[in-house]
Amino acid sequence: MSDFPTTPEGAAPSVPTFAPPSAKMDIPRALRALRALLRDKENTTQVFEIMRALNGGSAPRNYRRLLSTPQGGRIAYEHHELIELLDDDQAMSIYPLGTVGGEYLAWRKAEGLSAEGLAQESRKGLDLSKVELRHPYAWFGRRIRDSHDLWHIVSGYGRDGLGEACLVAFSFAQTRGPGWAVIAIGAGIKALRLGGGQEHVAAIWEGYRRGRKAAWLPGEDYRALLAEPVESARRRLGIVPSPQYDAVPPERRDRVAGMG
Repeated sequence: MSDFPTTPEGAAPSVPTFAPPSAKMDIPRALRALRALLRDKENTTQVFEIMRALNGGSAPRNYRRLLSTPQGGRIAYEHHELIELLDDDQAMSIYPLGTVGGEYLAWRKAEGLSAEGLAQESRKGLDLSKVELRHPYAWFGRRIRDSHDLWHIVSGYGRDGLGEACLVAFSFAQTRGPGWAVIAIGAGIKALRLGGGQEHVAAIWEGYRRGRKAAWLPGEDYRALLAEPVESARRRLGIVPSPQYDAVPPERRDRVAGMG
């Protein structure tokens, strides 16, 4: 008798077959979602709708890039789900304030956020039997999704509308996913239409340039990064200051929309 499990003839597989996302972009779908997002920056579901419409080729391309990095093969093999660590208060409590992990935990609690909350937004409107699949491309997509709030810490951008717009511009530079660029451009146009938006556009453009200059964050060992002091991590990663964003008074930063 074989030691390997068998599937009875004609039985349906227990795990849905992974269908790689199409690289074909759906522009009308993305624009409908962008309009909804610009009306309400907290409507995070629309961010993922834009990503599904435009970023189909991003995960496979970036996953291959991960494998080309010195530690990428190990990271991919270990296949850690970042969400499990980031939402574990006990595990995260080992990181003192001043480290990336300590600052992230304090920020997450102060904002009343969780990585699972963002994941739930990403699942809305989808067939739940076909999400969270155990496939390298699906795992890499979750890795990008779950690291978004961690990137807030290392980039220094807040959750205000401008901070989110700057971070999506930073994210476009890092991932080359067109969906990020569409959100950043839409946010800049909205700021200009409201009047006096030049400072916002300058800050968003600065976000893109900072992302271009920085090391490739998707290739980082996030467990090691969490233990690093924030300032030394930024120096190591080449994340330069953000004077354009910092110069915009906090009361004017919510004049643009972005990812909540």
